[in-house]
Amino acid sequence: MTMHRIVSEAEWLEARKAFLAEEKKLTLLRDALSRKRRELPWVRVEKNYVFDGPKGKETLADLFAGRSQLAVYHFMFGPEWGEGCPRCSMAADHFDRSVVHLAQRDVTLIAISRAPFAELDAFKKRMGWGFQWVSSYGSDFNYDYRVSFTPEEMKRGHFDYNYGMNGFPCEEATGTSVFYKDSDNHIFHTYSSYARGPEWLLGAYSYLDLVPKGRDEGSLPFPMAWVRHHDRYESRPKTAASCCCSAESHS
Repeated sequence: MTMHRIVSEAEWLEARKAFLAEEKKLTLLRDALSRKRRELPWVRVEKNYVFDGPKGKETLADLFAGRSQLAVYHFMFGPEWGEGCPRCSMAADHFDRSVVHLAQRDVTLIAISRAPFAELDAFKKRMGWGFQWVSSYGSDFNYDYRVSFTPEEMKRGHFDYNYGMNGFPCEEATGTSVFYKDSDNHIFHTYSSYARGPEWLLGAYSYLDLVPKGRDEGSLPFPMAWVRHHDRYESRPKTAASCCCSAESHS
């Protein structure tokens, strides 16, 4: 880390006020972008997706849990992985305390993965999480919303991901999708985001971006190489490669 200028309190305050003006510009731009996001057109969901969850078989409409808005976190957990992605697990560490607040604004937050429900439930218990998590195994949901890729696509190497023929180095990807259900039970897909789009869900990064060293990932083999499940920081080396974390660094 390079040495920064050491200045008087008055000089620091002048520099901080100048930077505050830049921060306010970004806040206004973010507000404007959020408005444009809400104004995007919608697509009616015609397919009848069915998921496995703690209540057994549930449809996409069931997942709304009586609310009109559904926020889905596409958690990277393939059918044969054995455990969930460390990066997604970092995001999921923030979910439980958000669920109750979102419910007050007519929003249900849920995670969906392709691994069988029994595996999701076992990993969820290991991590100490309480949020709703269901399996899309056996349905087209993950493939239709471009967070899972077929063996044929992986062999080809280039396919639709993040709104372009970008390909992806892993058979599972992360993302967020939003749905709306009207009073007639019609469901609409309103938004999806991939690659670094949902990065703001990683609350730890918001703090790292504040501190002098920042994310401090320049010497790592790929961004997020340091991230592990919260119960394994003491038992594994400081850099542990995983399909999902290394894949996300390419997107």
